[in-house]
Amino acid sequence: MEVAPLVAEVLSRQQVRVTFFAANERTKVGDGSLGDHWAPWWRARAAEGHEFASHTWDHTYWRADVGTAQRPAFRVRPSAGAREGQDFVLSGAEYCEEIVRASDRLKAVTGKTPLPLFRAPGGKTSSALIARAKACGFTHVGWSPAGFLGDELPSESASNAALLRKALRDVRSGDILLAHLGIWSRKDPWAPAVLEPLIAGLKEQGFCFRTLREHPLYGAGR
Repeated sequence: MEVAPLVAEVLSRQQVRVTFFAANERTKVGDGSLGDHWAPWWRARAAEGHEFASHTWDHTYWRADVGTAQRPAFRVRPSAGAREGQDFVLSGAEYCEEIVRASDRLKAVTGKTPLPLFRAPGGKTSSALIARAKACGFTHVGWSPAGFLGDELPSESASNAALLRKALRDVRSGDILLAHLGIWSRKDPWAPAVLEPLIAGLKEQGFCFRTLREHPLYGAGR
């Protein structure tokens, strides 16, 4: 969340609304990204018209399917929470609880009902995982190939300038773009250098921006 205030400032200045997928991850300040410290920040984003959706509660990565078609289960590894870094198995119902818990917390802190969507950490899924989430009311959302903006990559091999050039060259209409509210491992932070030039550059090319509520594939969670 280190760049979260900057991201909010840029989005407000550029009059761009986005969809925030949130998990309760560790933060440099406060009690986690969905903790009480950051709750006013999320409420302010809701007042600005942004949308919200689940990223699982403990940023829980899918590792493998281990259940059956009738009783799905998944080997997972969360990167936050009490079992951070551990591999263990969740039933299909327990995985749904991971999705629902983040969605419910977002509703509690923003006062706005999140979209019935979720994004699996790392984009790692299986057809069984997607089907189980769909059965409990959540559609999975990935991102477009050109929409991977690269803020997770090592800055030594993927400079901010190179990432900006690539996005401005490759993004197409309807693409879902992916960026974060801070990446622990990146030495040269992405957002301060790239976010506003990217938005401005895409606007110059004639693009506009919409939340997933208005996306033709995901509007209102359909």
